[in-house]
Amino acid sequence: MRRFATATLLALAVLSPAALAALKPGAAAPMFSAPAYLAGKPFTYDLKAALKQGPVVVYFFPAAFTSGCNVEAAAFSQAVDKFKAAGATVIGVTAGNTDRLAEFSKDTEKCAGKFPVAADEGARIARQYDATLTLKPGWSSRTSYVIAPDGTVRFVHDDMNPNQHVKQTLDAVLAMKPAARK
Repeated sequence: MRRFATATLLALAVLSPAALAALKPGAAAPMFSAPAYLAGKPFTYDLKAALKQGPVVVYFFPAAFTSGCNVEAAAFSQAVDKFKAAGATVIGVTAGNTDRLAEFSKDTEKCAGKFPVAADEGARIARQYDATLTLKPGWSSRTSYVIAPDGTVRFVHDDMNPNQHVKQTLDAVLAMKPAARK
């Protein structure tokens, strides 16, 4: 019985997305630049440059135009003005369906052109952030980071359920800027 319990716990740890625990708060966020789209227009996103403007929420999502990712993108789109009011910007990063990101970035029910999405070919960026899917390592997991202007990770939310990513990351941004809550 003990052997079965140990094997079960080991299997759960290996298969669980959270088992690959993302970067921890206090860690240095890997800097990256990547091809991106905002409202269908291509550009190169540079995290280091974005951090000069304030905190950045980097949220990884598995693939454009999939059900959970659509929900998450729409939620970030609806809350993006709150992030801006707190001095933060948002960037979505995915390794899945990157050929459809231009379309995804301007879709009125998803990003609605309110924040950029970046293509992470081969999950290179996701691997640096420990944000890949266990069962599909070439794709991003659903992991959100709040990165301070000094480049340190301040908050991590790692959950395949998209429902709390926006609330949790916005709360973390607001906790960084007490004046923004007034």
